[in-house]
Amino acid sequence: MTVKEDPVASRLNPYISFAGNAREAMEFYESVFGGTLRLNTFGEYGDPDAPEAGKIMHGMLETPSGYTMMGADTPPGMSVNAGDNITISLSGDDADELRGYWEKLSESGNIMMPLEKQMWGDEFGACQDRFGISWMVNISGT
Repeated sequence: MTVKEDPVASRLNPYISFAGNAREAMEFYESVFGGTLRLNTFGEYGDPDAPEAGKIMHGMLETPSGYTMMGADTPPGMSVNAGDNITISLSGDDADELRGYWEKLSESGNIMMPLEKQMWGDEFGACQDRFGISWMVNISGT
């Protein structure tokens, strides 16, 4: 089975925060839905000797049905509570479209991380809209 091609320049995906068991959870979802699972650790993008180096910084499962599910371990110092541990992720390479969404979503809300270039090479930001919904925007390779 192959993953369906996505002809759209940006995508809307669920992003789940886990309390230290993201690898186990994402591997479980891979067994449920099939597809291709990619996992990146905190150690790959930071200190490989840090206590959280082996934890998942970003995981993405792309399924044969065209679903995409993302998840990560919650970084030290941040809380995770079952029931409010999901965020909506907007990602793609249409920078103008995604910046427009960012401006509208973050207006009258709270910006947790400004939309700016990150260590992995993409432009990324996180905010909570005026209704309390958490959003992440990732613009590929800007």
